[in-house]
Amino acid sequence: MQGRGNRPLAISDTEPDDRIPTVTGETFVPLVLNGQGPIVVEFMSYACAHCAEIEPVLQQVAETVKSWEKIFRVNTGMERGLAEQYQISGTPTLIMFLNGTEVGRVEGPAPIASSIVTEITTPFES
Repeated sequence: MQGRGNRPLAISDTEPDDRIPTVTGETFVPLVLNGQGPIVVEFMSYACAHCAEIEPVLQQVAETVKSWEKIFRVNTGMERGLAEQYQISGTPTLIMFLNGTEVGRVEGPAPIASSIVTEITTPFES
């Protein structure tokens, strides 16, 4: 997905129907690591067929959990430093953070809303 003028999508110019803002190396620390409460980060690539497959489901999940969890995305093709830092070996990978600390992760979740909701909420229950 591209932002205006074929540049990568940034948090400030997400499309209205896109419920998952994109974070970059510059915005990751303030939005994710300094964020309060449960935050899920999807590490994905627009060239990844599995990412495209779960995208509509993840959009639905983002709408469902928006009152208690934030969901962001990182485009690993554009943000290689973040992908290396978090040792992303495949996409999609969802990492759950609670008050800036990683509390769980899942690689390649099934494209079923109930499965994704379970996978992204369970780490916050302990």
